[in-house]
Parts: sequence; C-alpha cells; structure tokens
Amino acid sequence: MIFAAFLKALAQLPDRRFRSVVWRGIGLTIALLVAIYALLLWLIDWLTAEPLSLPAVGEVTWLGDLLSWGSLGVMLLVSIFLMIPVASAITSLFLDEVAQAVEDKHYPHLPPAKGTSLAEGMRDTVNFLGVLMAANIFAIILYVLLPFAAFFIFYALNGFLLGREYFQIVAMRRLGVEEAKQLRSKHQGTIWLAGCLMAVPLTFPLINLIIPLLGAATFTHIFHRVSLR
Repeated sequence: MIFAAFLKALAQLPDRRFRSVVWRGIGLTIALLVAIYALLLWLIDWLTAEPLSLPAVGEVTWLGDLLSWGSLGVMLLVSIFLMIPVASAITSLFLDEVAQAVEDKHYPHLPPAKGTSLAEGMRDTVNFLGVLMAANIFAIILYVLLPFAAFFIFYALNGFLLGREYFQIVAMRRLGVEEAKQLRSKHQGTIWLAGCLMAVPLTFPLINLIIPLLGAATFTHIFHRVSLR
C-alpha cells in the first residue's frame, strides 16, 4: 500500500500545482535557513561588540571574525539536520493544496473537503517546525552518546514525527481533529513506516527539497486507503 501510494504521488509530480508548491517550498526553506544564519551572525556581533581583554595578551579584536567564519561551518553542518524539519514544515503549509490536487486527479467523486484556514495552517506549521527542530536538536545529543544507533534514532524519530503530522493534517481536512486522531492511532504502524521511508531520502541534498511534497501526496493516498477499512 505504501509503495503504491508513493508511485502514484511520483507520477503526479509534473502536475502544475505540484511544481508550484515545490518552488515555493524551496524558496521559503532557503529564506528561513538564511534568516537563521543572519540571526546567528547578529548574535555573534552583539556579543563581541566590545573587544575582549586578556591578561598578557591585551585586547582581542579578531574574536568576532573568528566566530563569524566558524559559525558558517557550524551552520552548514547543522543545516544537514535542520533541512528535514525546515523543508517538511514549510511543505506542510501547502499540504492542503497538495492533497486537493491529489484528490482532484484520483478521487474526483469526493465532496469538497472542509479544509483549514490560513491562520490554522500557519499555527500548525509553526508548531510542527518547533517540535521537529527541538526533537532533532535533542537527538544530536543522542547521536554523540549513542553513535552506533545514530541512524536508527534519526530515521525512527523523524519517521514518527513526519508520519504523525502529515497524516493528521490530511485526515483533518475530511474528518476533523478527533476522528483524525482516532484513525491515526488505529493505523499508527503503517503511518510510522511510511514516515520512515519518507525520512530516508530527505537526507540527500536536492532530492530532499521535493520529498516533503511527495510525502504529502503519499499520505493523502494512504489516508483514503485506510479510511475505507
């Protein structure tokens, strides 16, 4: 069921609405990562505004430059871990649009979905981004403490979070919050596995920019399959 749903989503990738979401998602993802880096640079500049004075050395004026250049390397490394939560959360903002495109093509007999308001979508996206980023930052500590289990932790954690959020958003369009939670709980094994399979290609550069969209489409198909049981 999962692979069949993914292949259907992949076949619809040329859809004009899919391409629109991809380009908007890429733009917003890059913009957010740049904004995070700009905030980091501002913080470094603020902390090093006054020269540091060390005994027997005198004033250290190059500390800010060192931290600024060092922060670039740190940001490039951290962005590997942040790309999943950022790209996925950004795409969740357009998930309703993706789900509608899938339903128009594959489930045209359905009545109009309730959908979610822009305010609700923004709130869910911000909450989802916060949870994903916090979980992945905390997971970095586990990677250091348990390096032999790093890959398992990474994919299991992100698979759970991605599957949970994407399925919930898709289901809420049709069922409302409570019924969506009940259906998610009933099929949590399938949803977790689909989320893990979605998390794997998210670790590959460039490919990870379209996977959240394909994941959203895949979970739309999965929702319609399990809702019939």
